[in-house]
Amino acid sequence: MGNREKLLEAARQCLFTKGYERTTVRDLASAAGVSMAAIGYHFGSKEALLNQALFEALDSGDQAFGPSAGDTDLGTLWRRLIEAFSVNKTFWIANLETVLRAQRDPELREQVAAGLRQGRSGMAREVTGTAETELSEATIRTVGSVQLALVSGLMMQHLTDPESAPTADEVLAGLRALATYLPEET
Repeated sequence: MGNREKLLEAARQCLFTKGYERTTVRDLASAAGVSMAAIGYHFGSKEALLNQALFEALDSGDQAFGPSAGDTDLGTLWRRLIEAFSVNKTFWIANLETVLRAQRDPELREQVAAGLRQGRSGMAREVTGTAETELSEATIRTVGSVQLALVSGLMMQHLTDPESAPTADEVLAGLRALATYLPEET
């Protein structure tokens, strides 16, 4: 494993243990067993390294959400997501910090937007059990977007007030209740 890969692995570890804001250049270099200058050489800045590590972790999904069950049982999916919010709390806080920083950094905003597009597709895949390559754009825009919005809101509740945040069963009950209020299709 080269220094670049060591730094990415160290950054992923630091994101999960220390979070984005509390991770220093020294932390990263020490965890990777490289000089602090290696960060600038390979990534340009600490922020660029942490951003790449964060996006790669979100892309893989396993560290963020836990391994996919490969089924379409929404109850199982919601339980897995809620567990990930508590088990990987520091990671999810880093994710929110990145979204906030992106509002002041156009390049980072585009990276976050690309991640959201990929997230919608991944959420549609998880809910429908259909391979992403076979999903229609309409399914990604509807199922994926709504699921991602629900995940984002639930994540904020679980990070801020886990004792009163809804359980997976309550999320499902809420979705069923909301469905009864939907107007007829026009």
